[in-house]
Amino acid sequence: MKAIVSVFSKDRIGIVADVSTMLAGMRVNVLDLSQTIMDGMFTMVALVDTATSDLTFDQIQATLSKGGEDMGLAIRIQREDIFDAMHKI
Repeated sequence: MKAIVSVFSKDRIGIVADVSTMLAGMRVNVLDLSQTIMDGMFTMVALVDTATSDLTFDQIQATLSKGGEDMGLAIRIQREDIFDAMHKI
């Protein structure tokens, strides 16, 4: 299943590496990634594939949320279909 991961934080070295390491540890594949820094704030959006993970979507979500809190990052994940439905105009 594809999902959208969003990350927000004050900019610092290693955010992409930290999030990528968490995803890889759960066997979640990053398909596409966009990141930018605006006025010192880091933002990242990634399209991921959770199909190869042994974890449920809820377990992935909880792991990202907790790991993000531990690193001072706001990390959220949404199923792609829900994300698309929310952002249709």
